Amino acid sequence: MTDVEMKPADEKREEKKTEEEKKPIPLTPVAEIKANAALIERAVATFEPRFTHRVLRSLTHLRKRLDDTVLRDAINETYPSDSPSKKAMLSWLPEATVEQSMDIDSTSQPPKQPQPEPVPEVEIYLRLLILHHLLTSQANYPKAMKLAHETIDKMQSLNRRSMDPIAAKVWYAVERTYELVGDLADARPHFLAAQRTAALRHDDETEASLINRILRSYLQYNLYDQADKLISKTSFPTAAGNPQHARYHYYLGRIKAVQLNYTAAHTNLQQAIRRAPPAKTAPGFYQAVHKLTIVVELLMGDIPERSLFRHPVLEKALAGYFEIVKAVRNGSLSQFQNTLSKYAAEFEADKTYTLIVRLRQNVIKTGIRRLSLSYSRISLRDICLKLHLDSEEDAEYIVGKAIRDGVIDGRIVHENGWMECGSQKGGYGPEVSDVFARRIAYCLELHNQSVKMSCACEMSRRANTCRSSPRVTLRFFVAMRYPLNAHRKELAAAEGAREREKELAKEIQEGGDLDDEGPDLGERF
Repeated sequence: MTDVEMKPADEKREEKKTEEEKKPIPLTPVAEIKANAALIERAVATFEPRFTHRVLRSLTHLRKRLDDTVLRDAINETYPSDSPSKKAMLSWLPEATVEQSMDIDSTSQPPKQPQPEPVPEVEIYLRLLILHHLLTSQANYPKAMKLAHETIDKMQSLNRRSMDPIAAKVWYAVERTYELVGDLADARPHFLAAQRTAALRHDDETEASLINRILRSYLQYNLYDQADKLISKTSFPTAAGNPQHARYHYYLGRIKAVQLNYTAAHTNLQQAIRRAPPAKTAPGFYQAVHKLTIVVELLMGDIPERSLFRHPVLEKALAGYFEIVKAVRNGSLSQFQNTLSKYAAEFEADKTYTLIVRLRQNVIKTGIRRLSLSYSRISLRDICLKLHLDSEEDAEYIVGKAIRDGVIDGRIVHENGWMECGSQKGGYGPEVSDVFARRIAYCLELHNQSVKMSCACEMSRRANTCRSSPRVTLRFFVAMRYPLNAHRKELAAAEGAREREKELAKEIQEGGDLDDEGPDLGERF
């Protein structure tokens, strides 16, 4: 065996150093803001909104690292010293302390050439960052409200189409400001007016954002009828991004669930889950959608999968809903009532309390189904005790409705006060054979239809081939008129007749006169 050449330790260390040097160093918040401003100016100059969308994709990560110093330094490095926009934006930030000003003076560089004024889109972007920073402290809510109104007025006065992607994010920040202050209903007229303007300008991103803002405002105050009318009167832009589509389907699912249309609600919620960002990117929205989906599935009569409650993002958030699922599956009304009272505050905060209350009938139906499978005869008194109902009259009414709906097979004997359950159906019998007969007939019919379709496709293919050549056309019609290989059958029949004639002639020659040896064959022969 050949010896393996071992690298010395110094070379390994050098390789590790080179790998560490290759890793990109993350930008500071100030440098990232300056890079985003350059991208926005490039988008305005080249009429390419994709650069603006690239900037906005980093907004969620960037706003978590903002503070007064970062914003102040970014504004100072982006705008010239005598810019009025710079003074207006710095007025919303607290003044720099003496230590910070001394640090700035000590690191000051020689004066450079005067930099030009950035485009207005950069100013709106910086105002958006300031607004998000002010919303992190409750003491700055009044200042954030004034900044929001001033930003809206400035944005509407500029009226630039290159500002539309940033405007959609600004309207979200405005809605968040009103919601934190507690005056979300007062923002509704602004949203409705802006939505009409965005629809006339075909600004899909802003229109989608504003429709979601209006729906959230309606659902916040339980105005489901008005929200349903808004959906029926407007059409959601198909060109909007996936986050806006996810929010729209989530609000639509909530409305349909309240209107008892659980199938449509489940469909919209599944669309919201598919279009939503990853669970680690937007955990709050991911949890809200799954909470409502679990309740809707229970109302539809289905039980969610157990693996859903083991998801690392959903495990703690769905603890109360997991207890509800266990109560519904076991048909225990007492467990359901205890869980409902224990997690009532959480369910009300999630806006699912009224939907969970509807599950009481499902729990009772499950309990009655279990009793019907366990007992052939049970009194209404025992049903009332086992299901923790108020009276025997309620038990009689619930059992009668379950029998009428087909939940259980049985009948109520009013004279004796009990319920007689029907015998359990086996897996064999005339009903099962009828079902299999229908399935077999369907499969045979499907086979016949597929054969017909294949023949039709072959005929159409031949017809298309015939159109390209007259000679082929003649052959095609001859083949259509006469059966395939019919002449071979005629040749075989003629050969058989000739052989029989030869045999008959041979017998005549060998046997002599037929009149002497054989019977009379008649005059015809």
